Amino acid sequence: MIVANLGAKPLVVQLPVGAEDSFQGVVDLLKMKAVIWTGEELGAKFAYEDIPADLQEPAEEYRTQMIETIVELDDKAMENYLEGIEPDEETMKKLIRKGTISGSFVPVLCGSAFKNKGVQPLLDAVVDYLPSPIELPPMKGSDPENPETTIERLASDDEPFAGLAFKIMSDPFVGSLTFVRVYSGKLTAGSYVLNANKGKKERIGRLLEMHANSREDIKLALTGDIVALAGLKDTITGETLCDPEKPIVLERMDFPDPVIKVAIEPKTKADVDKMAIGLIKLAQEDPSFHFSRDEEINQTVIEGMGELHLEIIVDRLKREFKVEANVGAPQVNYRESISKVAEVQYVHKKQSGGQGQFADITVRFEPLEPGSGYEFKSEIKGGAVPKEYIPGVMKGLEECMSNGVLAGYPVVDVRAALVDGSYHDVDSSVLAFQLAARGAFREGMRKAGPKLLEPIMKVEVVTPEEHLGDVIGDLNSRRGQINSFSDKPGGLKVVDALVPLAEMFQYVSTLRGMTKGRASYTMQLAKFDVVPQHIQNQISSAKQEPVTA
Repeated sequence: MIVANLGAKPLVVQLPVGAEDSFQGVVDLLKMKAVIWTGEELGAKFAYEDIPADLQEPAEEYRTQMIETIVELDDKAMENYLEGIEPDEETMKKLIRKGTISGSFVPVLCGSAFKNKGVQPLLDAVVDYLPSPIELPPMKGSDPENPETTIERLASDDEPFAGLAFKIMSDPFVGSLTFVRVYSGKLTAGSYVLNANKGKKERIGRLLEMHANSREDIKLALTGDIVALAGLKDTITGETLCDPEKPIVLERMDFPDPVIKVAIEPKTKADVDKMAIGLIKLAQEDPSFHFSRDEEINQTVIEGMGELHLEIIVDRLKREFKVEANVGAPQVNYRESISKVAEVQYVHKKQSGGQGQFADITVRFEPLEPGSGYEFKSEIKGGAVPKEYIPGVMKGLEECMSNGVLAGYPVVDVRAALVDGSYHDVDSSVLAFQLAARGAFREGMRKAGPKLLEPIMKVEVVTPEEHLGDVIGDLNSRRGQINSFSDKPGGLKVVDALVPLAEMFQYVSTLRGMTKGRASYTMQLAKFDVVPQHIQNQISSAKQEPVTA
């Protein structure tokens, strides 16, 4: 099974004694002893015994296979073995470690997680066979001031401190806990460290060593330790903490923008405040999860990377924060852009007694490369629009970028250039130019060939060969574009495709039904692409509201 389905070369180092509810322990093929767990101490007590008679012969056979595999890695051990001298236990451990690190084979051990049987030998095997941080190359990072400059840190207590915050967790007793892996140096309670990503100093209040659901205060963490820090204010997942004198950014994590959203509302008035607190804490833990309040429809909207992501968020609100909520149907986060250059002149003029409002601007809207976002530049010459009014134009345009003209989605990949204009000595103001920019945006976007963009997901489906045709046909019916096929051990086929997210809702249940539960899939955001015209018309007509200039 391991060879056929995973394409790996297994090295059997243990055999099970019994199976299922009669599982008692394992046979250690290096020591040629049986390790038996007794009593109901949840795996805490075990003893070495002679190998049961019915397992003696299989143990001898598998031990021979194990030795023949590992001695191939060492000429001297091979020579001795051919002369009839078996390697001792220490040599076998060294050879298994060598083969594991090089990827020549994969040690296979037995155990039962339910009764905690086999845990101690498994942990010993981790220590004996897997590489330690000292054996790995130095950790590479970049200079916060110059990201192109590479900095190396050895896994040593004598190096300057550097650690990566890899998880944020809310604790009902301690508050927010930041889990940090120390890659180099030492970290002491009460000291100050630098958040290299934000350039802010953080004070280490409490250092905690976590033991499952209990915790222990410690004063010092060394290289290789994983500790939880209580009370950090500005650090989120993926940020680097380091020595303020020797700054380094270990790993820059890019979190993609959410691609799916649902409306959520608490079932009772009592849940309103609890839901707000819960969402704030969950957003701190998970940078790919966002939430916002839509005042127009008076609903809270949560956004994430997929249906499952948001289902888990809602489940955690219920379990951890005791919030009962009603959840709406999922919606896709579309974007809007433009397809051609357009230049518009817009005059904002208002006179209602007293000082009036006047602003005259000419703005050119240009499409940019996908992923460029929004740019503003001023091409004003000769003071046609005074410098003090240009920020008003910038602000007016930026405010409109979150609400496009087609269906009210955020606008991306657009450059707005202020090319000309005029003003009035008395009636012109920053506010007047801000309002003029809004009007110019609405007119200019409509003239520039507005288009709707949808998230396209990179989908990888692993399926048995007999269901390949059904899977491909289904992906094609979802507006999918099949990119490639490949084989996987065990007669499985891998299909790589690009599919619009809007077509992927409830795909997991369709895929399981189509393949009798044997296929699986993963998907991640690949790009945003133009929506077909007939679908754009449907979305626009469903979302369009009259826009008043």
